[in-house]
Amino acid sequence: MSELRSVLVNGHTESEPSPYAEVEAALCDEFAGVHSAATVTRCVEAAHYGALEVTGFAHPNLVERIARKHLHVLALVASDRG
Repeated sequence: MSELRSVLVNGHTESEPSPYAEVEAALCDEFAGVHSAATVTRCVEAAHYGALEVTGFAHPNLVERIARKHLHVLALVASDRG
């Protein structure tokens, strides 16, 4: 679910958690039974890049709000097909 990034520290590669790991975890809980963890991750990533492109900044709260909207829309589309 949460992505790990590799960072070079004192000549060694170490992993650090994604700054959106908490956002992903919260949205996975909120949309459990509706969307897979992979779908939540993709929406969080899309929200991150969208926020950067539009505002030049991707604060976790903004990314969470955008991703939640994406997930709601996907759930609506899935229910219409249903």
